[in-house]
Amino acid sequence: MHSPVLEEADTLLAPAPRKPVTTPVHAHPVDDHSHDDGAKTTMGFWIYLMSDCLIFAVLFATFGVLMNQTADGPGGRDLFELPFVLGETMLLLISSFTFGMAMLNLQAGKQRQVVLWLIVSGMIGAGFIGMEVFEFSKLIHEGAGPSGSAFLSSYFTLVGTHGLHVTMGLIWIGVMVDQIRRFGLDTIVRRRLACLSLFWHFLDLIWICVFTFVYLREFA
Repeated sequence: MHSPVLEEADTLLAPAPRKPVTTPVHAHPVDDHSHDDGAKTTMGFWIYLMSDCLIFAVLFATFGVLMNQTADGPGGRDLFELPFVLGETMLLLISSFTFGMAMLNLQAGKQRQVVLWLIVSGMIGAGFIGMEVFEFSKLIHEGAGPSGSAFLSSYFTLVGTHGLHVTMGLIWIGVMVDQIRRFGLDTIVRRRLACLSLFWHFLDLIWICVFTFVYLREFA
């Protein structure tokens, strides 16, 4: 008959099996995830948006300093087509509305409608990017590329940075559509959609500033 003390000693002296070591390691992250209420994710995303605000503030300030430095070349009034840019603006504003419809259906738990409105928002956003690429290519073809003057350099940097953000938003929309189809409208998907909604509306706000400060100012 073996005593419990000897059995425990034999266990400690024997080669340690892998399972007792790996079990708490796997259990700890799962426990953390189960108790994560999303507060850290939301706070982190707000910090990211604030950093993006600083980036765009610097770009706007740079454009404000260089907007008259045309190097005796064409200025904004000579290059920009206000009706075309107004069309871009309307597309982005409409995509903001359709994304709002997706979030309303998210609150109602209507998965198919959420996917539908996200796809519509993505298609409209892609139309905006297509128009912006066309505008850039037209300017470059006319000899008004980024290297033409300090004004053009700051213009392409500011508007191009916004376009890059919209492109990343379109990729994010595609990822979320896939996640909704795979996992449904669970808590994590809802949280990610809420962050995407903040990001998308933030880009709309930035574009309103671009439209007013870069384009509309030239024709005021």
